[in-house]
Amino acid sequence: MTGNPFATRADVARAIKDLYLPLTPYYSEGGARVRLDMAGTTFDRSAADLEGFARPLWGLVPLAAGGGADFVDWEIFRRGLANGTDPEHPEFWGHAANHDQRLVELAAVGFALALIPDVLWHPQLPDARKNIARYLQQAYAKYFGENNWLFFRLMIGLGLRAIGEKIDRALTEESLRKLDGLYLGSGWYRDGPGRRADHYIPFAMHFYGLLYGRLGNDLERTKIFQDRAGAFAPDFIRWFADDGAVLPYGRSMTYRFACGAFWAALAFADFPALPWGRIKGLVLRHLRWWSKQPIAHRDGVLSIGYAYPNLHMCEPYNSAGSPYWAFKIFAFMALPESHAFWTAREEALPPVAASATQTNPGMIIFNPPGDAIALAGGQEADRRWHRLAAEKYCKFAYSSRYGFGVETDFCQFEYGSFDNMLAFSDDGRHFRVREGNQEVRIAENLLYAKWYPYSDVVVETWSMPAPPWHIRIHRINSPRPYRIIEGGFAVPRPDGGPGGVTEEANGAGSIVTASDFSGIRDLGSTVARTGRALEALPNSNLINAKTTVPQLLGKILSGETILVTAILALANPEAAQAVWNYAPQVPRLDDLEEMIRTEGREVSTMKLKQCTR
Repeated sequence: MTGNPFATRADVARAIKDLYLPLTPYYSEGGARVRLDMAGTTFDRSAADLEGFARPLWGLVPLAAGGGADFVDWEIFRRGLANGTDPEHPEFWGHAANHDQRLVELAAVGFALALIPDVLWHPQLPDARKNIARYLQQAYAKYFGENNWLFFRLMIGLGLRAIGEKIDRALTEESLRKLDGLYLGSGWYRDGPGRRADHYIPFAMHFYGLLYGRLGNDLERTKIFQDRAGAFAPDFIRWFADDGAVLPYGRSMTYRFACGAFWAALAFADFPALPWGRIKGLVLRHLRWWSKQPIAHRDGVLSIGYAYPNLHMCEPYNSAGSPYWAFKIFAFMALPESHAFWTAREEALPPVAASATQTNPGMIIFNPPGDAIALAGGQEADRRWHRLAAEKYCKFAYSSRYGFGVETDFCQFEYGSFDNMLAFSDDGRHFRVREGNQEVRIAENLLYAKWYPYSDVVVETWSMPAPPWHIRIHRINSPRPYRIIEGGFAVPRPDGGPGGVTEEANGAGSIVTASDFSGIRDLGSTVARTGRALEALPNSNLINAKTTVPQLLGKILSGETILVTAILALANPEAAQAVWNYAPQVPRLDDLEEMIRTEGREVSTMKLKQCTR
């Protein structure tokens, strides 16, 4: 997509073509499987090959529905669909079991049959039709889990109805009822039993709901899903920076521009929850931001990673075909060029000065130029399925410009990046950070969390914006001494050196480059801390392969310790340096405690059952 201006419908169609065609050499002879490499995942090889076949359909099908997918050899997809569902064919995908990855990928097949049956269904021979219908019916009846997977049954059901098959409506109603049970209110869902509300809310829960609302012939459900999406949009817009970048947070960030699929689904559903020009701007700016990132291998196939190839950050369920869920953003290509989405003039994000306090995900978000920063209460993930959950959910702050880091060596406390984390070590080698919370409460512009890095060490953390800074106060009670490191935001470091000016002093650490400033400053802790600018281990940050992280290093003794920290990061080095020596005023801890006691609300995700697996 490099160099694509993303100004017109033709530009987007060209991007889909440029992204899809590199896959074509990897189709199997029978067309049912796309195998990009031999890396393993939590599911079997047949399901991974189906993933490679199915996920591009999320973008190719809307493009075909809207006109313009003439570069696609649809005969390969027709042949692949017939062979993949034929138990006698060597490329058979295998029978779907309960909670099987095949159920995930068949959602795209159901969507495709619902939207372009003339292309994928009507040309099929009678025996192939029987196999396809039987295969989807068997999948439709399986157990889909208790999270966003419930929508996959609805998508498969749409496909079955489009090809003239009767479905068990009771199963559809069961899925809808369970999805209602996951709704938190104010536009927010929870994704299953865990304490998390991440990008799966916009690019899964709302995305599928809006698609189902348009295609499901259910006026009552259409209104429910649209009303929920309309309530969600004002919160989610704050997750986007004015340059199109989105706040990376949580798992599955290798799906990349699927993070903008919510806006595309609003367009697909013909539901302007925001003015069409604003929705258009959000989608196209997001694609432009991604067009500047090195996200493909040398053959043009999307890599696992975020802003560059990076296996450190992936999930156990990511195969080489997984990144093509990014194609979900192209749902808006089903719209004709005459639609108001295309005729509207693209609008920039409106400037916002005030921070946004979002109770459901437990975040306070502010939007300096070129960034979206979220102070995070700390959610929790299922550690069995989500690698590095502490880094993805439990840092104190996340940024669309600076991303977040994942630790790449858990035996190097001295060289851990710990960006926007507080790390403890009793031996100078191993370490602990926040992995979850006992309690999280939120008031206007104030977050409180109580957490335990060790079973007998309790930390209470208050976080608050003080634009362009933010402040963190930690009260630690420990029965023994620990070495500690607290980090700020990681800034890009070019090859060959720091590429900027660093400050390492008592109580402060900073890095100034040609494009960015990042600093961390102690504001009166009960222990002394020394600043440094750490050259983090490579390939740990999601956005930049090499980074420098400002940190404060110290040691706490047994008993109570108070840490007071101010963090500053800006894309304008001159403006940052002008305020660097003018630290924000720190509120009295007693006042913060009183505010949380009298005004604090429990963060919605903390009301949920904790993951035990």
